[in-house]
Amino acid sequence: MTDFTDEELALDPQFAAQFEQGFRPACQLYLISPPAIDASFVDRLATAFDGGHVAAFQLRLKGMPDDDIARAAEPLQALCVDRNVAFIINDSVVLAQRLGADGVHLGQGDGDPKTARKLLGPKVQIGVTCHDSRHLAMEAGEAGADYVAFGAFYPTTTKETMHRPEPSILGWWTTLFELPCVAIGGITADNAAPLVAAGADFLAVSGAVWNHPAGPRAGVAAFADVLASKPPPPRA
Repeated sequence: MTDFTDEELALDPQFAAQFEQGFRPACQLYLISPPAIDASFVDRLATAFDGGHVAAFQLRLKGMPDDDIARAAEPLQALCVDRNVAFIINDSVVLAQRLGADGVHLGQGDGDPKTARKLLGPKVQIGVTCHDSRHLAMEAGEAGADYVAFGAFYPTTTKETMHRPEPSILGWWTTLFELPCVAIGGITADNAAPLVAAGADFLAVSGAVWNHPAGPRAGVAAFADVLASKPPPPRA
């Protein structure tokens, strides 16, 4: 097996700029729940949705029993249906199947997309965390994932991170593959522009919305300009 140096494996930051870009929809918002919620959270989520278009909402409640997550999910899932927002469960394929969720997001230790697909069927969206790895992303795509997630791009208090990709990985991915990519990790309205410019299809955000000083509606609304900063090219 050939050993490559870090320099040889490094991605050219100008890789995507060498190619004519095909059509991709404008970048959209992928909202992730705070790490703990209570019964009033459904109202906070509704307020967030009032702030602008949200494509997907991921319920991420680490360390809670499935039965507790299922109870918490019921009103949130109903709200997502009402607002035409995809409802995603974090980590658990079994729980996603139990709830009839629109999708499941898998970390590297949460099972593989092929197994998830067999259990969930063809219509459920399967996303996979790929950190800063082009190899993991290609493996996920080959295994049938519907999107890949890269990050953390910025420091975050939501979860412990050990990987810090460069925005150029987003351009590399969207230049070579049709599968959507999600940028995640410490993203705010103030630091998101390089990720949108690089080619992110979705921005996964949490603290920037839930901790916004003017509330979650303002937190979502704050992303409007940066999401519109790279309009899609005209269809061929």
